[in-house]
Amino acid sequence: MTKRIFLSILVFSFFQISFGQDVHWSQFNDNQLFQNPGQAGHFDGDYRFIANYRDQWRSVTIPFSTFSMSADAKFKNYGVGLLLSHDQAGDGKFRTVEVQGNFSRLFKITKDSVHTIRPGINFGMNHRQINWDALYFDNQYNGYIFDPSAATNETYQSDRKTNISIGVGSLYEWRKNERFKVLSGFGIYNLNRPNQGFYTEKIQRDIRFTLFAKGTFKINKKWDAVPSLQFNNQGIYRELLLGGSAKYYLTKTAKVYQALYGGVWYRNRDAAYLTFGYDYKDFFAGISYDINYSKLVPASRARGGIEIAVRYIIRTFKPKRIIHRVCPDYI
Repeated sequence: MTKRIFLSILVFSFFQISFGQDVHWSQFNDNQLFQNPGQAGHFDGDYRFIANYRDQWRSVTIPFSTFSMSADAKFKNYGVGLLLSHDQAGDGKFRTVEVQGNFSRLFKITKDSVHTIRPGINFGMNHRQINWDALYFDNQYNGYIFDPSAATNETYQSDRKTNISIGVGSLYEWRKNERFKVLSGFGIYNLNRPNQGFYTEKIQRDIRFTLFAKGTFKINKKWDAVPSLQFNNQGIYRELLLGGSAKYYLTKTAKVYQALYGGVWYRNRDAAYLTFGYDYKDFFAGISYDINYSKLVPASRARGGIEIAVRYIIRTFKPKRIIHRVCPDYI
């Protein structure tokens, strides 16, 4: 029982440290609107729908689960998208719900569209709440036994907080063709530093900076290399993710397109993870699993979390515009 109490205290301490951080994803390239507002409308098609789910630390405590859904569309050179995410962490069911609107505009650097930039802006609502009664505190352990009826000596003001957040970002793409292209970008989030404190003290949410780069390079008729990296910085926290996938074309015809992905990735001082994906026409499904090697290994036993990504693109029928010439009448 004592071990369980200390483990709960340890996890809650880790959980307190994480209050100031935004959620993160292993399959960061498959949650485009979360990655950068300039991604709104950046795809081949008319409408795009994406769903992401992440479950982690199931072997340590109550699982930390994150779910996200997004939809975006493009209209000529403009892109618009909506992102909804829900995150729940730990014994106290610390819940974060966000709704974000994203807008972008495409600019061609060269007339042949080989070089383009797409700046974007993000407006969001962030709601957080916690169940204090479900948590254990070190003040409730008197050195001999744990007394859940003992005072916690915690003076929190409320158990929920709602704020507005603002972010900006931009993409740059060099695209020679579908199998030889480079995409990079940066994003800055929480520019208005919203107050997210549950206590009387004002605690501002740190600005998050994101840099990423992704390339697609043809190796031969059947294989592509897809390397990528992303760096996040938020307050005192830094996260570097890098790795790559190999893409193998099963079929690549005008009517049927299928491809498989397999990759290995690294998150600094935290985990390594494997990814697998499958393309079928305009549908994509991906899965990844984190293998934890951080200081939490004695409790997690190297088990991190599983993540699933699903994407579907709709292409509307556009009939060709045929201009008929009127033949002159000759008498």
